[in-house]
Amino acid sequence: MISRVALRRLGLDRVWWLVSPKNPLKEHGPAPLDSRLEQARRLVSDSRIRVTDIEARLGLRKTADTVRALVRMYPAVHFVWLMGSDNLVQFHRWDRWHQIADTVPIAVMARPGTRLAARNSTAARVLQRSRLPEAWAPTLARRNAPTWVFLDLPMSRLSSTELRSAAR
Repeated sequence: MISRVALRRLGLDRVWWLVSPKNPLKEHGPAPLDSRLEQARRLVSDSRIRVTDIEARLGLRKTADTVRALVRMYPAVHFVWLMGSDNLVQFHRWDRWHQIADTVPIAVMARPGTRLAARNSTAARVLQRSRLPEAWAPTLARRNAPTWVFLDLPMSRLSSTELRSAAR
């Protein structure tokens, strides 16, 4: 599971799964939030992984707002934003993506079929000077943004939707 890899390779204490009310970049709406939360919780057996609906409870839909709110709510926490390489490919299309990169360090997890595209993406090129060597990944949480690392890892083609379906 990618979360366990992130915990180990990045030296994190916890991983929060932010089950989003709706992804603004996706055309079709997701399954009902309560259903997705329940399915996600069934997948988690590690106490260091927390499934949360904090975005819905705070009335937030955009990552930039969520990141800013979390940093304000938990000033002593060193957050790291985890994203798949498929998301890095389109990160430059996210609302206020520069603000996200300037607020929290980012770990990009390799996903099938997008490693090369992610490394050559608009965001990767813009943020190139802030990229850490993969060997420095354990230091990411203690670094100031903007900083990011690309983690190569074993590939799984399962999407979050497929994982939740398997949990049913």
